[in-house]
Amino acid sequence: MASHSGSPIVAGRGDKGMSEAFADWIGRRETREDVVDRRRADALAAALGDAPEPGRDAPPLRHWLQFWDPKTPAETGPDGHANTGGFLPPMPGMRRMWAGGEVEFLAPLLFDRPVSRMSEIAAVTQKAGASGPLTFVTLRHELSQDGRLCVAERQDLVYRQPAPASAPRQQPPPTEATWRRELTPDPVLLFRFSALTFNSHRIHYDRDYARDVEGYAGLVVHGPLQAMLMLDLARQHLPAPVRRFSYRGLAPALDLAPLEVCGAPDGARASLWTAQGGGVCMQGRAET
Repeated sequence: MASHSGSPIVAGRGDKGMSEAFADWIGRRETREDVVDRRRADALAAALGDAPEPGRDAPPLRHWLQFWDPKTPAETGPDGHANTGGFLPPMPGMRRMWAGGEVEFLAPLLFDRPVSRMSEIAAVTQKAGASGPLTFVTLRHELSQDGRLCVAERQDLVYRQPAPASAPRQQPPPTEATWRRELTPDPVLLFRFSALTFNSHRIHYDRDYARDVEGYAGLVVHGPLQAMLMLDLARQHLPAPVRRFSYRGLAPALDLAPLEVCGAPDGARASLWTAQGGGVCMQGRAET
C-alpha cells in the first residue's frame, strides 16, 4: 500500500463487537483503473447550473464520478444496489446507505489521465440502532496518478435491516451561516447525479419505491451530492486550497423542499452543513 505524509485519516479496525463472520473480510483489497473524465465533471456543473471549472485539475471529489461498477440485473438487488458478497462482505436483505467519510487531498487529479484506486476493507463493526442492528463497513481508498498518491479517503457505509424510514430528530445548525447557497433538488437533478455516478439505488429516482418500500416521504438527495456541494461552497470562500474534508449524514434530505448549503469560516477551517426545514441533513468540515 502506498504511504503518505500527515496523520492517518482511517479509523482503526474496530474489532470490538465485530461478528466473527466478518473477521476474514478485514484487509481485503481490490484495485480499479479509470481515466479522469472531464465530460462528467462538466456535466455535473451543467446539472447544478454552474460553469465548468477551467484548467487541467479535476475539482475535488469529482473522483466520485469515476470507477463505475456496472452490474447485470442478476447481480443487482431489489433496491437497485449491487448484491454484496463480491468485494464487500455479504449483507443479504440489508439496506445500504453512505454514512460519511473523510478525504485528504494530497495532489490534484488531472483530467484525461489514467488513475488507479486501491480499496481496502478497514473495519466491519456492528451496533444497535433504533430500527434494529446496524453494520458499519469502513473502506480505505487510495487514488494514484502517474505514480503519485493524490487522494486518501475513508468511506463509511452502513447496512440496516429493511424497515420503514423513521423521521430523525432534527438538529439545529452548528452556528450562524456566513455563506449560503440554495438549490432545488428536483427529480431531474437527482436522476442526472444517479446517472453520472452510475448509482441505481431506487430511493433517488423511484418515488413509489422510496415511499412504499423504504418509507421516505419523497426522493432522497444523494449524500455524495450534498458533500460535493458543501466542499464547493468552502472552496469558493476559503483563502487556500482545501486539504482535508470530513462529512457525516444526520438526516435524509428529500426533493420536497429547497436544500440550503451553508458554511461558516473558522480561521483556516470551515464548518459546513446542508439543511431543510431548519434541520441539518449533513454536516462537514473543511481544512486548508
